[in-house]
Amino acid sequence: MSVRADRSRYLDSLADQVRAADDATPVILSSIAAVCERTVAPAHKAGLARLRRLIENGASTEAALAMIELELPHWKLRRLVYDQGDWHCALSRQRELPEWLDQAVEASHRDLALAILAAFVDALQRTAGETRIGRPSVPQIHTDTYAPFLCENFA
Repeated sequence: MSVRADRSRYLDSLADQVRAADDATPVILSSIAAVCERTVAPAHKAGLARLRRLIENGASTEAALAMIELELPHWKLRRLVYDQGDWHCALSRQRELPEWLDQAVEASHRDLALAILAAFVDALQRTAGETRIGRPSVPQIHTDTYAPFLCENFA
């Protein structure tokens, strides 16, 4: 079984846990934080230590926001609204775009931290097939048929 399939299955189970939970417990936060611990660069170890402290101290909303910052630095909180007993959270890569053009990830839950975590897990699922940060996003072509030539106009 591939690592990508295992990660996809793990993210599906996390999404189910978040939807079924009533409160953001340290157990749920720690299981979601495990995703960050596996993929964050060694340079961000201080951020992981901060995340662990937030979870231990019961700061679930701050921990959820710290997870987004660590694991998905290009995603930002676009909207956080409380409406009729539910928190609605939207994460986006391009907050400057009008909402109708943006491809935001949206989630809702009765608990604020769980609404943010649900959107975070959905964003992780959406970006599962993408390359990691720091790798070239343009495909590299290595072929022997490519031959550069001079194409200047000296006229």
